[in-house]
Amino acid sequence: MKELHTFGWYAARIKPHLPKEAFKPVPARLWGGLAYLLVTIAGFLVIGLLDLHVMIYGAIAVILGACFAAMGFLGHEILHGTVVRKGWLRDLLGAIAFFPLSTGPSLWRKWHNLTHHVHTQDDEHDPDSWPTLERMLKKPIFRWVYRLPLSVRAVFSFCSLAIQFSAHSAKMFTVYIKEFNVKKRPKVWLELILPWATWISLLFIYGPIKWLFAFLIPLLIANFIVMSYISTNHRLNPLVPVNDPLANSLTVTVPKWVDVLHFNFSYHTEHHLFPGMSSKYYPLVKEQIKKRWPDRYHEMPMIKALIALWKTPRLYFQGNELVDPRKGALYGSLGNGLDPSQIQARSTMIKEELETKAKFVTNETNDKTI
Repeated sequence: MKELHTFGWYAARIKPHLPKEAFKPVPARLWGGLAYLLVTIAGFLVIGLLDLHVMIYGAIAVILGACFAAMGFLGHEILHGTVVRKGWLRDLLGAIAFFPLSTGPSLWRKWHNLTHHVHTQDDEHDPDSWPTLERMLKKPIFRWVYRLPLSVRAVFSFCSLAIQFSAHSAKMFTVYIKEFNVKKRPKVWLELILPWATWISLLFIYGPIKWLFAFLIPLLIANFIVMSYISTNHRLNPLVPVNDPLANSLTVTVPKWVDVLHFNFSYHTEHHLFPGMSSKYYPLVKEQIKKRWPDRYHEMPMIKALIALWKTPRLYFQGNELVDPRKGALYGSLGNGLDPSQIQARSTMIKEELETKAKFVTNETNDKTI
């Protein structure tokens, strides 16, 4: 692994070469959010008021799912303070944007802004990092899961993208609610309860069939879209001792029109360098990175990144390798031997070492329970 640098080290070398307006909020981004909101409301009204063919409901559900996801991308940008700066307005607009995904602004800023960004790909402190072999061996359910063939795990993993964001958001609430000031906890609870109360109420208003197309199917679609990006952000990168965005983050490439619809969410390395900058200017940041550190920068087409995720296990071994415990097979990570064009195990010679670790961890766990 190359020498690591903090995001501040890179940012200090790029910032002088960027225009001053790049560091100002861009409230015009809200026009896109308004468009998505109006389409969403129109979709709800059509489903709720009209009796149409199920295929038409299905098409509307797909559109609603795309709107839910895009509003989430805008909410992510809003809550980083890159659209408006006033705290109350930022939180209000962020709450509206994240409402379909039922994630409150207070939780998101605590979980994402203040923890994930500060401790990216840190095994102990990043709430979004995937586990190491040692952590997996201490949990019997994970040990059972990793006995399944890699191909079977890949199928379940990709299917679970349709629920992962919602499930992880619920988990993060249980993790962080106790860290909020006691006086602020009612507000955080309200931000959780209000969206879900709305969607459950909609079930009784619409009935189960229309609710399926108005909310549940769109939510699954939105989860899948959002997690298709999030799963490529870091899961092919190594765990690192220094928060180096060029080592621990991946930028994916998508057609230009998709970037427009998704508020440039694909520029993830750039986002970790300048989280307080509107994603409108990330193409300029990308130019500067590739000019200075082309050998460090990781980017690939979205489809290629998803295929790489399918073919590699989601478990870390010694930080910079991915391991399949079932076969004792090691795969490199980005910057550490992973070739997305030809993915194959680098070694299958650690089977005995893994079995020894498993026995040691099992004995250690049993000793602690005695």
